Amino acid sequence: MAKKAKKSDKDEPAKKVVASNRKARHDYLIEDTVEAGLVLTGTEVKSLRMGRASLVDGYADERHGELWLENVHIPEYINGNWTNHSTKRRRKLLMHRHEIDKLIGKSQEAGHTLIPLSLYFLNGRVKVEIALAKGKRQYDKRQALRERQDNREAERAMSRAVRRAHSQTR
Repeated sequence: MAKKAKKSDKDEPAKKVVASNRKARHDYLIEDTVEAGLVLTGTEVKSLRMGRASLVDGYADERHGELWLENVHIPEYINGNWTNHSTKRRRKLLMHRHEIDKLIGKSQEAGHTLIPLSLYFLNGRVKVEIALAKGKRQYDKRQALRERQDNREAERAMSRAVRRAHSQTR
């Protein structure tokens, strides 16, 4: 009789990222994130397993007390036939009722929206990370870019100083 392997605290579930929305962190101030499941058809899952999706213009919307993911592009499955899905169809998000109510309440505040940050497989199931976000103004975006550039220049200056000090000690 074989022994069962104990799952240690270090073991994390396998997470395979299919698509991420890097532009969202530039355009929005992320206030809260939540993981949700998705209702998908078979060809959509097969297309995602091939690593094909785009979250660029995606957002989540409330309809009849449920959250729906809209405008997310999952291309048609190459080997599919007449049962293939439409690429930008509305997809239902699977979440607990209290999470849905909390997100709907917060998203109805002025300037807030629900956007997908990443789409990934977690233990064989498709998950999407949804963020409650507030749109940045143009000057906020410029300020963030300026800070990033200043940090990059400071890192370069530090590495140059370290290299000089290291070469002088030889």
